[in-house]
Amino acid sequence: MSQYSLTHLSDAVLLRDFRGILARERGAAAMALAHIAEVDARKLYAPEGYSSMFAYCVEAMRLSEDAAAKRIHAARAARRFPVLFDAVAEGRLHLTAVCLIAPHLTPENVDELIETTTHRRAAEVRDSLAMKFPSDVSTPVSTIRPIAQHALKHVENGSEPGALFAESAGAQPVTSSSNPTLGTNAAEAPREHAAEEHALKHVVPVAASKRFLLQVALDEHTHDRLRYAQALLSHSVSPQDLSRLILQALEALIEKTEKRRLGAPEPRRAPAHKRAARSIARKPARNRYIPTGVRRAVWERDRGQCTFVSAGGHRCAERRFLEFDHVEPLARGGRSTVDGLRLRCRGHNQLEADRTFGAEFMNRKRANRRRALVVERSNELTQDVLAGLRGLGCRGDEAQRAAQFSETIEGGSLEERMRAALTFLSGRSRAVRYASP
Repeated sequence: MSQYSLTHLSDAVLLRDFRGILARERGAAAMALAHIAEVDARKLYAPEGYSSMFAYCVEAMRLSEDAAAKRIHAARAARRFPVLFDAVAEGRLHLTAVCLIAPHLTPENVDELIETTTHRRAAEVRDSLAMKFPSDVSTPVSTIRPIAQHALKHVENGSEPGALFAESAGAQPVTSSSNPTLGTNAAEAPREHAAEEHALKHVVPVAASKRFLLQVALDEHTHDRLRYAQALLSHSVSPQDLSRLILQALEALIEKTEKRRLGAPEPRRAPAHKRAARSIARKPARNRYIPTGVRRAVWERDRGQCTFVSAGGHRCAERRFLEFDHVEPLARGGRSTVDGLRLRCRGHNQLEADRTFGAEFMNRKRANRRRALVVERSNELTQDVLAGLRGLGCRGDEAQRAAQFSETIEGGSLEERMRAALTFLSGRSRAVRYASP
C-alpha cells in the first residue's frame, strides 16, 4: 500500500493528522522564509552563478515564479519585522497576507496590522488595507503571454485585432514570468527585484505556441503616438496589423539603442576584434573610455549575456542591466580592450569588486557614492526651489534663505520643498509686520 493512501484511517485520526501536518508545514514555511531572507541578505546566490535571489529560487531551487516571488517578498518583510516569522509559523498569517501588508509596515503599526489581518482571507485583508490606506486605482498590469493556435483564431475573429493593444480593458491580466523582462513595470522598485514583483501576478499555463497575446494600458499621449504611427505607416502597414507596427517600432528602437550603447556597426571588412584593436591603436583609451568598436566586439563575443561562471560550472543567464567590466581592474592597470573586458550583470560586477578589493572597502565606497548622490540631488532641488521663488518675485536674499531652509525637508519632493520655502517666507513676513511700529 502506498504511503499516500489514507483510506485505512478513521475520520478522527485523519483530521487529527491533517491538523498536525499543517502545523508542521507552517513552521517549515517560516523557517524557509528565514533561510531565504539570510541567503538574500548575504547574496549567496551570486557565487552560485545567479544574478538575483529570484533567479536562484526559480532556476536552482525549482520554485515556480509565483512561489519564488511571494516567498522572497515575505522573507524580506519578515527580516525587517521578525514578528512576521512567528505569525506565519503559528498560522495567524498566510504568505499572501504578509505580501499584502508588507508595503505598509512600519515599526509603529506592525503589531496593529498583524492583529487586524490575523486569520483573514486574502480578500478581507485587501479590503482592510483599502480602508486604512486609500489610494488611486492602480493601472492595469502590462502582460505578454503565449497563446495556442486555436486561441489565436478566436482572437483574430474578434471585432478588431487592434483592440488587443488599444482597447484591451476587458482582457484578463496574465504575466509571462518565464521571461521576466517582458511586460515589466519597475516603478518604485529596485531594478534587480522587478522580475519578482511581476511574478506575484497570476501565471496561467497555456499550450506551447510561437504567437503571443499582448495586453497593455496606454495613457492618452502614448495612445495618440500609436495612432499617429499607424497613420504614418498606413501606406505599408494595415491599421489592424498592430503586430507588424510593433515589430517595426522595436527594430528601429533596437538599432538606435545599439548605436548609442555599442556604436554604429562597421562594414564587415575584418573580424570585430581586429577592428577594435585598430581603433585602440588610433585612439588611446582614456581611463574609463571604451571605444565603440570594442563595445560591440565584446557584446558580440559574449552574446549579450553575463559571463560569470560559478565554481560548479553554471553561467549566469542574466541579459538585463549588463555592464562592461574590466578583467583586470582599472586601478591595477586594466585596459579597455576586447580581451580586457567582459560583460557582467550588476550583481556579479559588484561580487568581483568585493573579491578584488574587499567587501568592507567596497561597501564604504558605495555608501559614499550614495551619500554623494543624495547631496547632489538635494542641491539640484535647492536650485529648483530658488528659481521658483525668484520666478514668483522674491528678493534674491530672501529666496536664498528660504531655499536653504527647504533643505531641512530631508528626502522631500520638489513640491514639498517649495511648500516649506513658502511657509518660511510667510512666517518671516508676519514676524516683520508684527515687529513694525
